Amino acid sequence: MTRAGQWPPVPEALPAPIVDNHCHLEYPAGDEPRSVERRLEDAAAAGVTRVVQVGCEVDSAIWTADAVTRFPQMLGGVAIHPNEAAVLAAAGTYDEAFATIADLARGERIRVVSETGLDYFRTGPEGRDAQVAAFRDHIALAKELDLPLQIHDRDAHADVVEVLDRDGAPERTVFHCFSGDAGLARLAAQRGWYLSFAGTVTFKNAGALRAALAVTPLDHVLVETDSPFLTAHPHRGTPNHPALAALTARTVADVLEADLRVVCETVSATSESLYGPW
Repeated sequence: MTRAGQWPPVPEALPAPIVDNHCHLEYPAGDEPRSVERRLEDAAAAGVTRVVQVGCEVDSAIWTADAVTRFPQMLGGVAIHPNEAAVLAAAGTYDEAFATIADLARGERIRVVSETGLDYFRTGPEGRDAQVAAFRDHIALAKELDLPLQIHDRDAHADVVEVLDRDGAPERTVFHCFSGDAGLARLAAQRGWYLSFAGTVTFKNAGALRAALAVTPLDHVLVETDSPFLTAHPHRGTPNHPALAALTARTVADVLEADLRVVCETVSATSESLYGPW
């Protein structure tokens, strides 16, 4: 799960600092892998001064729990990814894995249960019951610990909403890498959920996603890279890194016809209201 190729350049610095709300810095990526330190330095140069590092398998969650104690720019999220949940359930090892996640989630600098949800793109019907069960476990964990929840939702919009409505969504619920349409965005706004937009919103063919952004209140908009994946235009096909959240922030400002500084300040304030101070 690495991305090969040359690293894209660091964008022009934003007028005010922002947060990359979801990244995976445990992956080396690139033809010449860059250290976590280098990627965080590059991010700061672009105005992306803080990140939420997400570990969504047991090994990466353990890595995350350690990394957030070493890098003050980093807070963490841990969970079992829905695709991984289906694999672990089939192997009979899910309960043990989730117990590890629940323990790690109690760390002082672990501030979000992430990423959990449903993925009907990679996991077929045979794994869906396991995904739903795991999703419900993570919802309960977030509410028990009073942590926000970041949702992975791929080709499963209606079922994700159904589970959230049935179990009761945590007070702070975020759709990571939002991929829905304007209808889902309006529903999320009605529920008070937050939408985090990744580099996909910059793609030329992402008109429907920009339409969803256009109907989302700015104070419920977040930006992320999901790095090293989903690199923003014009660098698609190269390794993503947190600095490129600056490109997404500029797209948010363009779509919402908002001042870029206001967008940055609002995204930063919303991020801290969700996850607390870094």
